[in-house]
Amino acid sequence: MTLGNSMLIPILPKMQSELELTAFQVSLTITIFSICAAIFIPILGYMSDRFSRKVIIVPSLFLYGIGGLLAGIAAAWFDNGYIWIIVGRSLQGIGAAGTAPIAMALTGDLFKGGEQSKVLGLVEASNGFGKVLSPIVGSLLALIVWYGPFWGFPLFCLISILLTIFFIKEKKKKKEPPPFSKYLKGLFSVFKHDGRWLFTAYLAGATCLFTLFGILFFLSDRLETRYDIVGVLKGAVLAIPLLFMMTTSYITGSKIGKNLKKMKLMIILGLLLMTSSFGSLVFFTRLTPFIAVLVVSSIGTGLVLPCLNSLITGSVGKARRGFVTSLYGSVRFLGVAAGPPVYGALMAWSRTGMFLSTASLTLIVALLCLLFIHVNEPSKSEETTSSLFRKIEVKTDPN
Repeated sequence: MTLGNSMLIPILPKMQSELELTAFQVSLTITIFSICAAIFIPILGYMSDRFSRKVIIVPSLFLYGIGGLLAGIAAAWFDNGYIWIIVGRSLQGIGAAGTAPIAMALTGDLFKGGEQSKVLGLVEASNGFGKVLSPIVGSLLALIVWYGPFWGFPLFCLISILLTIFFIKEKKKKKEPPPFSKYLKGLFSVFKHDGRWLFTAYLAGATCLFTLFGILFFLSDRLETRYDIVGVLKGAVLAIPLLFMMTTSYITGSKIGKNLKKMKLMIILGLLLMTSSFGSLVFFTRLTPFIAVLVVSSIGTGLVLPCLNSLITGSVGKARRGFVTSLYGSVRFLGVAAGPPVYGALMAWSRTGMFLSTASLTLIVALLCLLFIHVNEPSKSEETTSSLFRKIEVKTDPN
């Protein structure tokens, strides 16, 4: 899933010049993918709850690969290639909706307690690893031809399909899924009791991805226009902050266990690190110190995301886990979709204003997490009915 946007970031300036597009048009290749994914994630999440995770993941990967193939063919041979690239990217977005968000729910099905947090940290680290590799892979494929990254998608999807078919072993469902009305009633119950902190967590996840892709969009543009850094070297520079995010995500997931107080602390700390980094970037224009300060925000993102994954995945039972985690994936995609066009407008407005606005946003989200995510240890009699990790529950009542 991660390759869907990150692998294309290095080629966006070249795509703009080759197809004679505006900056807004080229940003839509990122945005349309993410919007389609955001729309279809809850639908496929529900279907994965009703049927099975693999039944959704495998066809989604197939559609993802077909969309990339169409975009590559359109860029190579179609006169009105841009329109068909957008169509292909739309298909990819629908396919992406059935990949990583469903995999997160699958992780919740297969692992419990501290092991679940560790594996979810690995999932987020894999997400980060994809972001690290994708600018470099995209740049390497672009050495063959600028639209080469589109041709890479079918290959990666084929590998993923084969691995999923042969190595993922789901437990068979013991009973028939509930009718839609009963399923929907259960969802309303979840959001009625845990909605305040869940939506705060959703906002935090969307903010992390919005700022990440927005800043990468800004950095990708500056590397070419100001520093004349292109190709593989450009991909390597873009990968530096992502490498720190990936490493932090893996370490965080392996250390937090099922300690919700620690998770909340890490979320707030991570958002504050992002705030300090974005606010400080105003004062740095040279590339090396800019990247060094940007790394601090990446570390903050690496602290936040694995903790959010564990909180959200463990908040509901298996029967509705697919929808709740998919809705989280949906708002993350909306964050990705909004990043490039919003930051494109902010870049045209004011560099200082862009960074200060970003810092203000992450500070506000940190305060919301402080106020609305509340944790406490339940009594022994409550342990059997706890909805989160069976031993620790999240409550939204501030009293």
